[in-house]
Amino acid sequence: MWCKISALLLALTGSVLFIACSRTLPIDAPPENSAAGENLSQPGSDAAAMPRIREEEGLTTVAIVQKLAPSIVRVQAETANARGFRGSDPEAGVGTGVVLTKDGHIITNDHVIAAVTGLDDRITVILSDQRTFYAEIVGRDRPTDLAVLKISAPDLIPAVFGKPEELQVGQDVVAIGFALDLRGAPTVTRGVISALHRAIHAGQFTISEAIQTDAAINLGNSGGPLVNARGEVIGINTAIVRNAQQVGFAISIAIVQPIIDAIIRDGTVRRSYLGVGTQEVELRLARHFNLPVARGIAVTLVTEGSPAEKAGLRTDDVILKIAGKVVSNHGELLALLATHRPGERVRVDFYRGTRLDSLEIELAFPPNP
Repeated sequence: MWCKISALLLALTGSVLFIACSRTLPIDAPPENSAAGENLSQPGSDAAAMPRIREEEGLTTVAIVQKLAPSIVRVQAETANARGFRGSDPEAGVGTGVVLTKDGHIITNDHVIAAVTGLDDRITVILSDQRTFYAEIVGRDRPTDLAVLKISAPDLIPAVFGKPEELQVGQDVVAIGFALDLRGAPTVTRGVISALHRAIHAGQFTISEAIQTDAAINLGNSGGPLVNARGEVIGINTAIVRNAQQVGFAISIAIVQPIIDAIIRDGTVRRSYLGVGTQEVELRLARHFNLPVARGIAVTLVTEGSPAEKAGLRTDDVILKIAGKVVSNHGELLALLATHRPGERVRVDFYRGTRLDSLEIELAFPPNP
């Protein structure tokens, strides 16, 4: 059944690009999200009234830029390719980063530094005052396209992060980054939040809780901030849609914060292992296949010997919640597993056919880490 769903999804998708200046990576455009609470039979609704931001709290665009400028850095990843006796000619990719801590932690997109794999490769960070430093990689998380770097530099000014629960469609935002590798100060564009809770997909990348914006985002903006009217970072710019106008995406701070906390603490994101393959359920597919819910993740594969198999989860089950939290796409599943340790027992609520059921599953370490 889910092969048919995948084919139908493929027919409905377009393409999206990650936006490091050195290259673009094609990914599937996000499927159309169903409205919050548009659940055919699941009790309750996750559509909560969002707190309104008072107009007097907003800054002008000039004030926002002045506040954020010291925290925005240029990230340049250079790989050395041998050229015979002439030595090495560097090939560089340029993106943007945001200062996280006074002791030198910086966040950017993983794809900005993806080419840095060898001892002769290097990452250069240029601050707003033009001071230049080599950076080390603290940790990378490919599933969410995030990476944390570290430099040894005095007098750093960290950015302030906003609250994900305050995000609203229509809210004014500013995008800042080194678009098109233009020399000088970063490019500033203004727009609004066009949509929330988007999911974008690209092979091993599944980024949930993406913010869609019409603020112009271009090559080189990767890793730069999407900022609210108070000058607080609410997302990390990561992708644009090919052949579309004013459609860009940023990874929401709701996903960013726990990932960077884990990387700074452990050097990696240690996700627990469930052992399932999944397919996102959305309203049109739910109606087409007469499913009991309009949101959730359908189990397309249960790995032999996995925690899911041992607990009794089956293919075609539709998972609604894990540990009491709604899960509506694979990105949310990955983010949730990152918050639980192997050995923890979690409750999984799911539909099997038209029957609502639940299981206790003991999470495990991922195989072949």
